[in-house]
Amino acid sequence: SHQYKWHWNETEEEWYYTSGYIHEALLINLVPGRIHYYQIESNGEKSDKIKFIAAPEPGSDTPLSFFHVGDVGTFGTSVMVTNDIMERMKEKQFHGMIHCGDISYANKFNGSRPDKAEQKVWDTWGQMIEPVGSKLAYMVVPGNHELDIYDSTNENGTIYSKRFIMPGNERYFSFGVGMVYFVAVSTDESIDVNSTQGAWFKDVLTEANANREKYPWLVVYQHRPIYNSNNIHGNWTGKNTDQYSGPKDLPPFEGWKEHYESLIVQHNVDLVLNGHVHHYELTWPVQNRNQTVRSYKNAKYPVHITCGHGGQHLYKYLPKTDKKDSYNETVPDFVKARSNELWGHCELHFYNKTTVKHEMYVMGEDEPREENVAVITKSAAPTRQLDILFLLSILAVIGS
Repeated sequence: SHQYKWHWNETEEEWYYTSGYIHEALLINLVPGRIHYYQIESNGEKSDKIKFIAAPEPGSDTPLSFFHVGDVGTFGTSVMVTNDIMERMKEKQFHGMIHCGDISYANKFNGSRPDKAEQKVWDTWGQMIEPVGSKLAYMVVPGNHELDIYDSTNENGTIYSKRFIMPGNERYFSFGVGMVYFVAVSTDESIDVNSTQGAWFKDVLTEANANREKYPWLVVYQHRPIYNSNNIHGNWTGKNTDQYSGPKDLPPFEGWKEHYESLIVQHNVDLVLNGHVHHYELTWPVQNRNQTVRSYKNAKYPVHITCGHGGQHLYKYLPKTDKKDSYNETVPDFVKARSNELWGHCELHFYNKTTVKHEMYVMGEDEPREENVAVITKSAAPTRQLDILFLLSILAVIGS
């Protein structure tokens, strides 16, 4: 258990904020796929008994379902999207939540909060998502609002690390659930070959790709998307000139433009989940921006899904314009579906080792719209690009 204090008030001679006790517990000897119950006791009071189902064991072919959200906060729309998720949990068994950064917005933004970050927002957010996070694994990755060290909040990931316990160094890490292997990366750090994250990322993808019999599905999730048709933020290349958080002379985060995509394509990443851009966007299988396959059957390139419409204001209009649409009239070839007008949440349903279904539920609607559904398939035993190169080398030797 621990508490944290935030900003000393010299005038009042007291801390601006002191958290409640944040308890940590390790659950051991869980039986994969079985129902478990737990109860929390503190200061003589007990919580209700809470039920959850332990994840299938790694390598299992048990069908899996996950939620995917980003940029949630504690706004009225955040509550409504969360309520929709709670209703879905009554209808179907879900095995986890993937939250792609910008979690509570417990910091100063748009001049709407005082210079000292309003840490109580973290408490409000925790209360809001408790009915979800208490019943399944709530897996996160930091966004710029958790790592932004350039504004007056000095957030710099400190509170993120106190509020969440993730694997590894908690900013980038990996884990397996059943037939799916997840790799979380931090988009506010370099990922080139000379960086710590970049070297780690290549090693993790190489190992995961060599283990596709156990984990046929390889999913990367992060905050900023490299494919984005919304003119706000643009495509993440390590440093955007448009609304980038930080001083203009800040050195870019290396590797996102010239290294990252080549790695995910080479290692046959199936899905890339994002937030950051406050809209919804689903791509076709794509690489190098213009190599698009307009089919999800035996997808050969990664499919990118941005679910940044989880509660924050939407990016419908360009800032400082007379309501100019944030979308260009010409839709890029890589876009299958998009919306900058509707809040909602996303779901992933892994039926087996060859089929996954993506759905986006618009806030307040009971069924996903047809255009926001994608059934992605792959061959039962995909031949990896690295295997192909090795095979070609052998044939060349034999033929010489």
